[in-house]
Amino acid sequence: MTHLSAATQRSVLLLSFATFASMVAQRVCDAMLPELAREFSVSLTQAAQVVSFFAVVYGLSQLVYGPLGDRKGKFRIVALATLGCSVGSVVAVFAASLNMLLMARVLVALGAAAIIPLSMAWIGDVVDYENRQATLARVGLGTTLGIAGGQLVGGLFTDFVGWRWAFVGMALLFAVVGTLLWLEWQRQQVSAVPLVNDEPVVRPGFVKQALMILTGGWSRIVLTVALVEGAVGFGVMAIWPSHLHQELGVSLSAAGAIVALFGLGGMGYMAIARHMIARLGEPGLVVGGVGLLALSCGVLGFSPHWLLAAIASPLAGFGFFMFHNTMQINATQMAPAARGTAVSLFAMALFTGQSVGVLLAAALMVRIGSAWVITLSGTAMFVMGWAFAQALKRRDAFMHLE
Repeated sequence: MTHLSAATQRSVLLLSFATFASMVAQRVCDAMLPELAREFSVSLTQAAQVVSFFAVVYGLSQLVYGPLGDRKGKFRIVALATLGCSVGSVVAVFAASLNMLLMARVLVALGAAAIIPLSMAWIGDVVDYENRQATLARVGLGTTLGIAGGQLVGGLFTDFVGWRWAFVGMALLFAVVGTLLWLEWQRQQVSAVPLVNDEPVVRPGFVKQALMILTGGWSRIVLTVALVEGAVGFGVMAIWPSHLHQELGVSLSAAGAIVALFGLGGMGYMAIARHMIARLGEPGLVVGGVGLLALSCGVLGFSPHWLLAAIASPLAGFGFFMFHNTMQINATQMAPAARGTAVSLFAMALFTGQSVGVLLAAALMVRIGSAWVITLSGTAMFVMGWAFAQALKRRDAFMHLE
């Protein structure tokens, strides 16, 4: 197994900072929802639009960023997009209405949409397949820390100093990380990073590239699974803090802290990912991950005490990222010749699913209760994950159909 150069390791570290900021921006509003509903005199479902609108814009923006990254340079676009996120964060600080906050969230989503997908695609270009899943796990460490940080920061700021200060911190974070990425990109121009992608470069328009990917047998499976994962995984997670706050009577900061343990569980997986990848293989990671996630969701949903929820949350994160990390490496390999577009389509499916999932979850909370919504989401993840594991065993056959 070859080792990454010092320059590549530095770039990967900076990308992990960027993915951290992007994921914090995505999850920071989750624990705020009850307070936003109170301050703006709207229902919880209406307040949840700050999460669902973000996901919709994030997904639709992939129509632009995939081809743009393939043409103009993935790392460069990530740096510029990170800087751009600070603008939307500043607007959120001064939001005087829910509509103005929604506009701010749209601005942040327009920038954040580029960060994780193009970071993954860049790694696919410069890191060989043998090392890629472990390298994606390193960048995924930023993602999981961002989930933990977003949930925790959202709850703490809302309870103690006001939710607006969370966006002050986000503006500063994006500005600093974006500047570091820009300086790193300039260094890369002096000493070019060697590519491992030896596929012919594809330069048709987005529609032709997308059709090339969507008509592939394996690509369709990966994208369909990503859509479901976004809805019943990331989407339903947005109601976890509200469930803990309403059902167990804990404060918003405590609810955010408990859900933040989900990200810490993901960090635990990332820390030992290389060993688990070698031991279990991709199908084993998927089945084990969704099994642990489903069990944890059941415990979290019907826990009579916050302590059990605090145990279930990191276990859910560990299981979820066993599955999600495997999805990521398959996304980078759907179309090596148009990797930016392929990974952007993956992100589009993931966040389109999330936008539907968060609104559906908020609506179902009123009808069947949040406990059942969370438990059923874990069950759906298990069924979908088991089917994907069976498909992984026949991946070569599906890829030959392309």
